[in-house]
Amino acid sequence: MKKIYFLVIGLFFLNVAIAQKQAIKITNLKTAKEKIIQENKRIKVKTLHGSEIKGRFMIEDDTIISIDGVRVDLIDIEELKRNPLLTSILTSGFLIYGGILVAGSATIAGIFVDSTAFLLTLPAAGMIYAGIKSPNFNKNHKKDKGWRFEIVIKPD
Repeated sequence: MKKIYFLVIGLFFLNVAIAQKQAIKITNLKTAKEKIIQENKRIKVKTLHGSEIKGRFMIEDDTIISIDGVRVDLIDIEELKRNPLLTSILTSGFLIYGGILVAGSATIAGIFVDSTAFLLTLPAAGMIYAGIKSPNFNKNHKKDKGWRFEIVIKPD
């Protein structure tokens, strides 16, 4: 019985020692406002070189993160934004399918009712294009607006 007791206690302490998660802390230098994005969340990053990288991020060390296999140094990040999958799917799906419905109904109305209903295909094309571009309504954290990025260890 004592062996099982020591095994359970030993596993508990091992779990506490290992169960620390790393995260990116975003701090506004002007207002001292802080936001924390945990590791393995979806983000969208724009670097100083102009490249845009989207995907889940992993922290490699104190200054480098990896987004879907692409290594990015925190110094090279110009903008950082959360990019949740559910929001991306819902907004893209709503705009694309809504645009298809508007285009289809405009075509049917243009054929059978009035030819000016064909003009509704223009906003439908805009909706489909906006859905393909996948809008992201989350706040953008830019370095030149006073945001600083750093890696922190967040205990469970």
